[in-house]
Amino acid sequence: MTMRTRTLGTTGPQVSALGLGCMGMSGMYGEADRAESIATLHAALDAGVTLLDTGDFYGMGHNELLIAEALRSAPAGLRDNALLSVKFGALRDPDGGWSGYDGRPAAVKNFAAYSLQRLGVDHIDVYRPARLDPDVPIEETVGAIAELVEKGWVRHIGLSEVGADTIRRAAATAPICDLQIEYALISRGPEREILPTLRELGIAVTAYGVLSRGLISGHVTAGRQFAANDFRAHSPRFQGDNFQHNLTLVESLRKVAEQKGVTVAQTAIAWVLSRGEDVVPLVGARTRERLGEALGALDVTLDADDLAAIERAVPADAAAGERYASEQMAQLDSER
Repeated sequence: MTMRTRTLGTTGPQVSALGLGCMGMSGMYGEADRAESIATLHAALDAGVTLLDTGDFYGMGHNELLIAEALRSAPAGLRDNALLSVKFGALRDPDGGWSGYDGRPAAVKNFAAYSLQRLGVDHIDVYRPARLDPDVPIEETVGAIAELVEKGWVRHIGLSEVGADTIRRAAATAPICDLQIEYALISRGPEREILPTLRELGIAVTAYGVLSRGLISGHVTAGRQFAANDFRAHSPRFQGDNFQHNLTLVESLRKVAEQKGVTVAQTAIAWVLSRGEDVVPLVGARTRERLGEALGALDVTLDADDLAAIERAVPADAAAGERYASEQMAQLDSER
């Protein structure tokens, strides 16, 4: 297959139309298989996926080291095509707990230095704060990344999970290529104010959670038990009556998918792809099998009738439960 491309905003790089979100390869959804993770990264690069997304706090550095290993062992031509998007700022403790965010300029440069070393690269393609630090003006955080751009350590500046006002302030400080935010059939909050703001400013979207952490993949069934170290064990959308309600939405979507002769996951990913050429879905595939299914979404064309059928099956705001637990929702500038 020939991978289609999209551009991250008016100032950013050209990337594959689908990116690979690597978080799940470092334990956020239970145990992951290291060898299969590396094989999946290689398969993604071989298929023309160029955008690899990570965070320095995924597995407390584990994810960056994993990507570095995969890049070292990939054929040179594929390795050179990889574009790395890195989030920073989330603070962890040795027990794996979370203790806030740090967007101070000195911290930004410190985080970048460690990421460059772990990834084994001389620059980061897109560098972004994972969340807004409420104690540090976004102008200071973005200004520090801009200094890294001037020195060649970073190529482009991105944002993550921030609202329209913060986006405007950041864009007035330095060129912003994209906003990373959860955007899916059952996570459509960005459509209200954030997407119009981004389009006004020429900023793209890298959409994560396009399968809502597997919830709308068609592979999760009622009665599924999640390990204590799996994010979904604590996610409101996977709890009790919320879980049952959300699975009924998936079954409605399955009927649409079956009529098209594709999978539920491919339908959900294709819907995100249909939102515009300025939207790049990140698929969190941890295995070659799931990656192959996700790539199949690139061959799915949704016409007006298909989109209307999907809307009837999964209306906006139809999901039960917030996308994060209440403490985490309170940290999202994008939800204010």
